[in-house]
Amino acid sequence: MRDELITMGRVSVDVYPLQIGVRLEDVTSFGKYLGGSPTNVAVAAARHGRNAAVITRTGDDPFGRFVHQALRGYGVDDRFVTAVPGLPTPLAFCEIFPPDDFPLYFYRYPKAPDMEIRGDELDLDAIREAKVFWATVTGLSDEPSRSATLAALAAHDGTTVLDLDYRPMFWESPEAARHWVDKALDHVTVAVGNQEECAVAVGESDPRRAAEALRDRGVRLAVVKQGPKGVLAADDEGVVEAPPVQVEVVNGLGAGDAFGGALCHGLLAGWDAGRMIRFAGAAGAIVASNIACSDAMPTTAEVEALLSERAEDS
Repeated sequence: MRDELITMGRVSVDVYPLQIGVRLEDVTSFGKYLGGSPTNVAVAAARHGRNAAVITRTGDDPFGRFVHQALRGYGVDDRFVTAVPGLPTPLAFCEIFPPDDFPLYFYRYPKAPDMEIRGDELDLDAIREAKVFWATVTGLSDEPSRSATLAALAAHDGTTVLDLDYRPMFWESPEAARHWVDKALDHVTVAVGNQEECAVAVGESDPRRAAEALRDRGVRLAVVKQGPKGVLAADDEGVVEAPPVQVEVVNGLGAGDAFGGALCHGLLAGWDAGRMIRFAGAAGAIVASNIACSDAMPTTAEVEALLSERAEDS
């Protein structure tokens, strides 16, 4: 069956505390979850009934086996997930201090297997045939992943999304990241990121100017997340904004992945930009109200129920 969505990039096993407001050194109980932003985007899209696959690499170890097990459990195709002998599957730990402090600690040493994705191992026919292809700025941060990411973006004929997920610990400088983002944007139809990520990508943090700068680079749909101010999107029809969906935040780390998966669902459904960002914002809010990321990805019915509930309250 043809993949509706293929994502590519980071994977991890998230080891998150089951205690809120406790420093990591004092936590006594943890939960284990599938993690890594593009991996979770595929999970989120699958929860909306989409045929999704992920291209990534793990260690040849028990955590790598867990990744395969979890992906299959969520209904995500794992045929493009391969092991790298000698490198451990990455782990990610966090601390949970609601509403807006969630320090994240990556254990990706000596090198993350997902940075060993190689261009000559890609199934470019499958990438080309997918309706939506999702790549990340993190995937551009080191070789051979960088060349593989650029090759996949160039090969794809449909809707190509770049997640502007700049993380400073993976780059020598913002300027280095901007250089490679600029090359990637030659092949991108949709870009999504927060204001800080837009500043790295195109030198603009103001949402409207950032969206305009992305559009000037040829992006057809620019999506700028504004935190507590909601989301702005710009396309050929103009600029639309969606207010935030208010929830009690427990862990905000997975909200962006839920947003991304819901955005892909909207792109595949042919929705207009306003409907897409309202729906995606509500999906993100649902995950932000839970500790887990992948386990909390909502179904379409759950997102629509929240939107209906908020409409009735307004």
